[in-house]
Amino acid sequence: MTDADVRLDRVPAEAAGELLTLRRAAFVSEAQISGNPNIPPLTQTLAELREDMARDDVITIGAWIGPRLVGSIRVGIEDDKATLGRLAVAPDIQGQGIGTQLLFQVLQYLPENTREVWVFTAQDSKQNISLYAKHGFEHQYDKTAGDLTYAYLRRILGEGEIVDDDDTGDADEPPGDAPGDAPDNVADDGTN
Repeated sequence: MTDADVRLDRVPAEAAGELLTLRRAAFVSEAQISGNPNIPPLTQTLAELREDMARDDVITIGAWIGPRLVGSIRVGIEDDKATLGRLAVAPDIQGQGIGTQLLFQVLQYLPENTREVWVFTAQDSKQNISLYAKHGFEHQYDKTAGDLTYAYLRRILGEGEIVDDDDTGDADEPPGDAPGDAPDNVADDGTN
């Protein structure tokens, strides 16, 4: 498989059922790592997913090989910050760079004023954290939500990306976390 074999684009509303199936398959390994089968990607309903996809402040990017949806990533937009979540790749093709392609494709969909990108994953997902670090994300802090502890990582966008001026955001506050909400768990591109 080459990069040319993979088509990346927004996931249309009519593909919500396929997206839900993909996420559930991809996040089983995260549930095993955390020892918790009740992580949000495994408990989200189709109705909840459709509602999320319809939000103006959410972008869902998919990766297709032929007609099959094989990967996805969710992006929440808040002011000059983007939060990546639910990076998922079909288990049978993990480790082939699709997750990395999705990470880079996201930049094309961000508003021009985006200055920083946040991502979070289970603190125990060492391979996920390594993947993000390899692509310029730096660990900022850990936060517990329910029975899980999440690692929050941030990447400041620089020249040649979305913005070309210095960061003026607050490093202490990630975007999009409502009190009591568990963050979207993030699966990797096949290294776990």
